[in-house]
Amino acid sequence: MSGKVSDHVLRRLREWGVEHVFAYPGDGINGLLAAWGRAEDRPRFVQARHEEMAAFEAVGYAKFSGRVGVCAATSGPGAIHLLNGLYDAKLDHVPVVAIVGQTDRSAMGGSYQQEVDLLSLFKDVASEYVEMVTVPEQLPNVIDRALRVAAARRTVTAVIIPADVQELDYSPPEHAFKMVPSSLGMSSSAPVPDDADLDRAAEVLNAGEKVAILIGQGARGARPEVERLADTLAAGVAKALLGKDVLSDELPYATGAIGLLGTRPSYELMRDCDTLLVLGSSFPYTQFLPEFGTARAVQIDVDPFMVGLRYPFEVNLVGDAKATLTRLLPRLERKKHGSWRKKIEKDTARWWEVMERRAGVAAEPVNPEFVVHALDALLPEDVILAADSGSAANWYARHLRMRGGMRGSLSGTLATMGPGVPYVIGAKFAHPDRPAIALVGDGAMQMNGMAELITAAKYYRDWTDPRLVVAVLNNGDLNQVTWEMRALSGAPQFLPSQDLPDVPYADFARSIGLDGLRVEKPDEVEDSWRRALAADRPFVLDFRTDPAVPPIPPHATLDQIEAASASMLKGDSDRAAMIRQGFKAKVQEMLPGRGRHGHGEE
Repeated sequence: MSGKVSDHVLRRLREWGVEHVFAYPGDGINGLLAAWGRAEDRPRFVQARHEEMAAFEAVGYAKFSGRVGVCAATSGPGAIHLLNGLYDAKLDHVPVVAIVGQTDRSAMGGSYQQEVDLLSLFKDVASEYVEMVTVPEQLPNVIDRALRVAAARRTVTAVIIPADVQELDYSPPEHAFKMVPSSLGMSSSAPVPDDADLDRAAEVLNAGEKVAILIGQGARGARPEVERLADTLAAGVAKALLGKDVLSDELPYATGAIGLLGTRPSYELMRDCDTLLVLGSSFPYTQFLPEFGTARAVQIDVDPFMVGLRYPFEVNLVGDAKATLTRLLPRLERKKHGSWRKKIEKDTARWWEVMERRAGVAAEPVNPEFVVHALDALLPEDVILAADSGSAANWYARHLRMRGGMRGSLSGTLATMGPGVPYVIGAKFAHPDRPAIALVGDGAMQMNGMAELITAAKYYRDWTDPRLVVAVLNNGDLNQVTWEMRALSGAPQFLPSQDLPDVPYADFARSIGLDGLRVEKPDEVEDSWRRALAADRPFVLDFRTDPAVPPIPPHATLDQIEAASASMLKGDSDRAAMIRQGFKAKVQEMLPGRGRHGHGEE
């Protein structure tokens, strides 16, 4: 093959079916940039505003496409900037390959400009495979292994290519000693446990009278089997937040999210069950699982590294969710849909009533729960959703009901700020024909989202469906941390750290050729969503929301309520509104039966 090493890198990516590389340029990858020019921009170079955003876009692309995301950056600072996005991918088990430049080989070890020990830098985030190419013959093996390991292990891999190596003439590995030829492709596989282990799992599940199921993103390909499982076992199904889109929330036994951002029905499902099946989830918070010793438990996960964690499971099955359930279901005895299942369905229906009433509580100027609750009924059936970390994740978790082919995600394990906007940009390159919505706080928007709107403005004309809606919950406060300080530390709001400047986000969007609207009245909320979802370009909705609406956890204790009260007595700047909103929101959970649900109801 003719050409330079850089030409071969891009050629090999094309042969693997890579269509997009999310990146930012720099002289450490000048050789690759020149090769992109010779290759007529194939795979497409998608220019982010910052390398961290390029990594987040690769994560969003991978999460919503099921394919490997690829990002690229220059040496030194460019490579360093990738790390946060790459850790997001690693911790959420998302396949991403990073291709980074390095200073010339002749300068290594000489304390040269932008020289960073990249092998050491990436050895944790890309622990499954990180390699530096020093001679042309290492290719294509290094590229092949990076892509193959990322896909097979659902993790991050990294390829480091010094700038001078990029410019070398490519020569393939020979049929010779200490040469490593390579080949393309890998077949899909679906491991399953052996029959004896399936029988043991069935014995546990058949013996249970009050079965609970917890599903995560690892169950995404097994929706029909999960529905059959819940029906057979007369079980309720709670969802880890990364698995929110695995099962429809229209199912009466789907209790919603679990954990600090979860629902009361999910909390009670775990508290009261006598048998637990965890499927495709490594949900970490054991305090939201059944008390140790009160429930027999079975786990199913495709990754042997992730089984046996979090709970004293009696049976740990290593296998693909769909393939394993296909073999497990015939072994299960059908249970009667009695009082256990009826209580789950009643509690779940009640929860959605509570959410509607909470959304209807008057706030100043707009209740953030109402903003997100109003979106629920307007969601397109094929929408792709992303929530940023912070209080926006609370409302995403509790007010949006997944149905049909909807997809949604967030930074589940790293819980980093700032991926909401780049996630949906990455999603639009994976699915240019589908609408996308990002729910972000004003802190995340100021940190990352505003600049990345420029990326959306640069590319949206290439998308079949140009709709990308960024909803900013603009409350002038780093709200999640403020509430954590109140509830967990009993500390008042610390304005120097928590107070945010008010920014005209919609005006900024319009200034770069997008569209936007500031919303400051409750009666404008629904119409603003409709306008944004009908727009012919990306649209920013700047919702002026009340920071005093509390993200009360489903298990709120007296101690936490007392701690929050203590912060008010210590002079919290927002204490009057917090007392009012906290009380009104909590009351909604205690109201019996159905009530009026109009906005503004006290």
